[in-house]
Amino acid sequence: MSEPLEINLDLDKLFQPAWATSPTDPNKYARYDGTEGESRGDRRFGRGDRPPRRDGGFGGPRGGPGGDRGPRPGGFGGPGGPRSGGDRGPRPGGDRGPRPQGQGGGAPGIAWDPKGGPRRDGPGRGPRRPDFRPEPLIPVELTITPEPGGVSSLARQIKLSGRAYPLFEVAGLVMQKPDRYAVGFKVIKRRDEAAKKDVPVQPLFVCSLDDTLWLSEAAATDHALKAHFDTFYQTQKLPCDPPKGVWTLVAQCGMTGELLGPPNFHGYQEKLRKLHADRFSRMNFDAYKNRVKIVKDEAVVKQWTESVSFRFEYTALNVPEPKVFQSMDEVRAHFIEVHQPTIIRQVDSFAPKADVKLPGPLQTLTRVALDKEKRFPIRIATALSGTFASMGLQFFKRDKTVVHVAVARPHHLDIETSVVSETTRKIIEHINANVGTNRKRLVETLAPSPAPAEAPAEGGAAPAPTPLTAEQQAVLNDLHWLIHQGHVIEFASGMLETAKKPAPRPAPAPKPGRKADKPAGDAAATPAVEAPAAIPSDESIPAAEMAATLAQEAPAEESSTPALGQPAAETAAEPAAEAAAENLPQTA
Repeated sequence: MSEPLEINLDLDKLFQPAWATSPTDPNKYARYDGTEGESRGDRRFGRGDRPPRRDGGFGGPRGGPGGDRGPRPGGFGGPGGPRSGGDRGPRPGGDRGPRPQGQGGGAPGIAWDPKGGPRRDGPGRGPRRPDFRPEPLIPVELTITPEPGGVSSLARQIKLSGRAYPLFEVAGLVMQKPDRYAVGFKVIKRRDEAAKKDVPVQPLFVCSLDDTLWLSEAAATDHALKAHFDTFYQTQKLPCDPPKGVWTLVAQCGMTGELLGPPNFHGYQEKLRKLHADRFSRMNFDAYKNRVKIVKDEAVVKQWTESVSFRFEYTALNVPEPKVFQSMDEVRAHFIEVHQPTIIRQVDSFAPKADVKLPGPLQTLTRVALDKEKRFPIRIATALSGTFASMGLQFFKRDKTVVHVAVARPHHLDIETSVVSETTRKIIEHINANVGTNRKRLVETLAPSPAPAEAPAEGGAAPAPTPLTAEQQAVLNDLHWLIHQGHVIEFASGMLETAKKPAPRPAPAPKPGRKADKPAGDAAATPAVEAPAAIPSDESIPAAEMAATLAQEAPAEESSTPALGQPAAETAAEPAAEAAAENLPQTA
């Protein structure tokens, strides 16, 4: 029996790049002597052994022997003079003049690339790359509406739970799945002064046979004729005489492989241009023509000969008198005259099916609009607000920032001046004293559950839920009344909060020219004026003003709000009447 091989491979090093696995030099600066930052003359001859200057002196520090060159007559910044010795005056013939094109000199039209040397892409730094600008969107208005059945279910659940949900978070839940909303298109019209009427900027056309949307009547007609050809016409393949002559080669499309025929055949140019227009219209015709290849294979030539040995006849169906056509041009003209007025119609707005393929510009518009809506669902929120308001739900802003939808608007309850039950008073006091409390902690504090009679056996079945006591049911009933009256707000996270006390309205400033107030002694003679009404701190929003409010609303902050239909982690049981009506399980 062979012994197992010992393979010692370090996979971490094997899957690393070469620069990471190369050995490190312990002294990589050993070959440097510290003179690398000096001039070329210093590196060549050393710091203390500089070459002699042209004026006969030797290098040295400034101020020493031969070190100070002095003023340079004729040089930069000095008076003009002859260029002699070490005095660098102007060159004979005048100034240097302008430098050649390019940053580092060189021939005109050559720019210097610091990374790769000169580049021949134009004078200076070369032409700038044009800025990328996306193609403008088609001038059509896109509408997004939530599915009506889903909105009704949301409103019903909000009423049953009694909780206040952030409107934009609810709209975000709708935008999570495409089956929760519908997309539609609406034309944008402008005034035509010549015709004295409004005309669409981009018209829309619908094919009634399959409810597809198109941007032009011609495109809708082509689609109907191609997709539903057998509904209107019957095709017959009849033999005919093959083309006369001896054919030794044929042209073939280099991209589709379709046979076009010999270049000297009478129908070659027409078929070539038709194939280009139908399949490769975005490609230049000369470039497409260069893709055509010539095939001299006898089998391919025979295949083309057989393909042109037949002709097609088209018989019109669903007409009083059947007609026979010899070409597709005749068929198209007949379809436009007879069937197009009843099949293709122009519309101002249309909502296509979710699985229907849209034209390219409409697909781009839909993708861009849905991306924006998922980031900030203002359209869905506006549609939801109208539907929720019609179903009796109310809206308010928490701290004048985030719009919430609930069963009631916040309404402050002053337990000091109002007659309330003892349980209601305890609920209000507990919520005010314990910020962030929830339903479960409230019930356990005001009506604790009795201790279990027997401890559950280890490893046994889970104990049955303990039924609510009379005290706990009373607490839940009073809490239910407070929530539906707006005195207590239960948010989607389960947190309870009492409606804030309204702030007093500031006194109006006196109008200019008004007489001064009377002295205090005349107060008894002046009739008392009632205090102005207070404004709630949680601003209520009427349904009529909801659209304008949503337009100014900022995106809701991310929170740990549970989705609709999912109870919070710590939630006490709903009232027994609600649970029985909706067949919901009670949770302790």
